[in-house]
Amino acid sequence: MLCTVDIGNTNICVGMMDDDRTLTFTGRMRSNRDKTEEEFLIELKNLLNVYNVSVSTVTGAIISSVVPSLTDVVRSGIYRMMGVQPLVVGHGIRTGIRINAEQPSSVGSDLIVDAVAATEKYDGPLIIFDLGTATTCSVVTEDRTYLGTLIIPGVKISQDALSERCAQLPCIRFENPRHLIGHNTVECMQSGLFYGNAAMIDGLIDRINEEYGWKAAAIITGGIGGLIAPYCKRDLIYDENLLLEGLWYLYHKNVKKIAC
Repeated sequence: MLCTVDIGNTNICVGMMDDDRTLTFTGRMRSNRDKTEEEFLIELKNLLNVYNVSVSTVTGAIISSVVPSLTDVVRSGIYRMMGVQPLVVGHGIRTGIRINAEQPSSVGSDLIVDAVAATEKYDGPLIIFDLGTATTCSVVTEDRTYLGTLIIPGVKISQDALSERCAQLPCIRFENPRHLIGHNTVECMQSGLFYGNAAMIDGLIDRINEEYGWKAAAIITGGIGGLIAPYCKRDLIYDENLLLEGLWYLYHKNVKKIAC
């Protein structure tokens, strides 16, 4: 069993995957940047106990992190609990894709992991939307060259900013809108969040395809991706666990190197 860990800005997502890439378990805990190793171990143990997951079956681990202060905490905690030294996605890891960036080492590990999974699973040029704390839109060519990414304030960040910065706008629940045009303040905010982000995704797909003369496959993932995707008009592939699968691919691309 492979333990895959995605340390994001809002949550730490833990998944257990079989040799055939089947995800047998997934759970989340908060990405508190001041979290100690002991706190992480307690939360992880409780999470695994809730789902009756045994660490005795774990034979390897891999981590993607965009929160540097948590990387060593999680890496050390996994080693103490599971007895395996995790691979951390970063400079020097074999990916199977070419990164076309001014400073390849500065590209977020989550973006690379998404791109690896997408190129393994889907054909042709790809546009990858990951809707998490931030919304990212990555572009990968047919020959597996990562061209770059757009980074946009995430849906939840936009929601929080409206409530915090606009005196007459309330905090609202993140729920599907009943109408395109809202009939009260809450409906107006919900409609703007869902339809506004869906229209942005549709527009970016059109602009990127126009820029490169493509008809690229568009993939959407991330915690909020499944909620926004139904409101998009362009064809989209919703892939809920794209990043965790990307970690599986990266581990198996590098496992021999680790063994050495």
